Amino acid sequence: MKKFSTAALCLAFATAAFSLTVSSHAQAASARCEFLANAPDSHLVVRGDTLWDISGKFLQHPWCWPQVWDMNRDQIRNPHWIYPGQTVYFDRINRRLRLGSPSGSPGDTPTIRVSPGMRIQGLGNAAIPAIPSNVIEPFLSQPLIIEENELQGTPRIVAAQEGHVFLGKNDKAYVRGDLKDDTAFQVFRPGLPLKDPETKQIIGYEAVYLGNVKLVQADKSGGASAHVFNVVSTKQEMGVGDRLLPVPPTPILNYVPHPPEQPVDARIVSIYGGVTHAGQNQLVTINRGKRDGIDIGTVLQLSRFGETIIDKTDGKKEKIKLPDTEYGTVFVFRVFNGISYALVMQVSDSVQIGDVAKSPE
Repeated sequence: MKKFSTAALCLAFATAAFSLTVSSHAQAASARCEFLANAPDSHLVVRGDTLWDISGKFLQHPWCWPQVWDMNRDQIRNPHWIYPGQTVYFDRINRRLRLGSPSGSPGDTPTIRVSPGMRIQGLGNAAIPAIPSNVIEPFLSQPLIIEENELQGTPRIVAAQEGHVFLGKNDKAYVRGDLKDDTAFQVFRPGLPLKDPETKQIIGYEAVYLGNVKLVQADKSGGASAHVFNVVSTKQEMGVGDRLLPVPPTPILNYVPHPPEQPVDARIVSIYGGVTHAGQNQLVTINRGKRDGIDIGTVLQLSRFGETIIDKTDGKKEKIKLPDTEYGTVFVFRVFNGISYALVMQVSDSVQIGDVAKSPE
């Protein structure tokens, strides 16, 4: 996906959206967001930078970025852009970050405003991403999570090209079902159910993305025949019985890292690819979503439950629980009703199913 719109920085002070004055906001930010002792005076933005990387050069916790820029909620959702060649300055007196010259003279940095949902050709392509966009791009428009009964009534492959058991690129696929005037589709098959580690209830199904197909010839017989599709791309072999969903619009995502607006105490449900452990830049799902206050850009802190052991040192053999171990952060980049996908950012240990993902402290 080439039109991945990216997050960037804002120069305005926070407004009443946070119901805080500038001074009280600064106190709250300083209490939670500490600058590194060796933070540089400035950083020249270069191609290949990410917002997370730049944050990490100045702050102990990169997710604190919006606080030291005094960003309100609307500005987090629709931030300004930042480009290679611009400079981020550390205002040590006010404990703030800003774009512009050291003097901070008006007009130093041009402001480009982007309306919500507007598609910008060329503008966003050069701006720096919030996180490594190449890692998550393939997962931004694929279905991934399928709700129960969502597959009912969707078009399905009923036959493969003559002599083929499975379909590959440029093969013909024969499809039955209502296309609803769409011509471009993604092909997938239902995967294993995802169970909540806490309740053990099924909270969704992870779809196995197989590839893309495009309509060549529509069925004009009213359902007595089949539509003809051409296989445009394949990630895995597709075949009879696999289902089609329309290709969604290319997402326009403007976001910056931020803690959730309300306390979140989630668990790791699965690790993408069916493995048992994850490291940096791998994808995980958590058992919280839109209905729990999670949105794109939410940052959560990872920790592992402390072991319960028997204290054999005093003869009483009491059971005690060791403290939980904090070991990293995840960045939410796609949200469903009760499940979210997150990218593992910084970890000192491997991520495991059942680990805690909670509001950062």
